[in-house]
Amino acid sequence: MLKLYSAPGTCSLAANIALHEADAGHELVTLDFANQQQRSPEYLAINPKGRVPTLVTEHGVLSETPALLLYIAQRFPAAKLAPLDDPFALARMQEFNSYLASTVHVNHAHGRRAARWADDAAAIADMQRKVPQTMTESFTLIENHYLQGPWVLGEDYSVADAYLFTIASWLKSDGVDIAAFPKVAGHTARMRTRPAVQRALG
Repeated sequence: MLKLYSAPGTCSLAANIALHEADAGHELVTLDFANQQQRSPEYLAINPKGRVPTLVTEHGVLSETPALLLYIAQRFPAAKLAPLDDPFALARMQEFNSYLASTVHVNHAHGRRAARWADDAAAIADMQRKVPQTMTESFTLIENHYLQGPWVLGEDYSVADAYLFTIASWLKSDGVDIAAFPKVAGHTARMRTRPAVQRALG
C-alpha cells in the first residue's frame, strides 16, 4: 500500500487529495512539525530533506509535490487526473505545477521560514513584510494567465487543481484577500464540493 507522509497546513494536502481522487488505497502518516518529528532520525532515513510530502511506493520513495502528483496521475490513469495523451497539455500542467513549487511556495515560505535564506533579523523581517506583495503578484498571474476555465486546464480537472487549492488556502495567513481574485475564489469553492477534497480535509 502507498504511504503518504504529511503535515497539517503544508503542500502535502495536494498529494492527499490526488490519492483520494484516484481512489488509491493509501496510508496517511501525519508528522508533528511542532515537535520536529520531520527532523527525527527515523523520518530522515525515509526522506533526508526532512520535509513533506513523501510518498513511499513499492518501487521506492518519492518527494516533491509536482513529482508525486504526476506519479499519481500516471499510476492511476483511469482517474483521468492529467492529460497523459496530450504532450502539450501535460507540459502546460507541469509548467503550472512548477510555478507553484518554485515561485509561489517560496514566496509563502519567506513569511514562515525566512531564516532559511538569511540570519540577519532585519533581512528576515524585510522578507516577511514582502510576502503579501509577492503572493498578490503571483496570484494576479494565476488569475489572469493560468486559470482560464473552471479548472486550471480549462474544462478538464487535473492534479494541478489540487495543488492550486492547497496553495490558495494559504492566502489569508499571508495577508491576501482571496476575494481580490474571483477566478481563484470560485475555483476554491468548486474544489470544496468535491468528495475527494472533503475526505482529504477530514
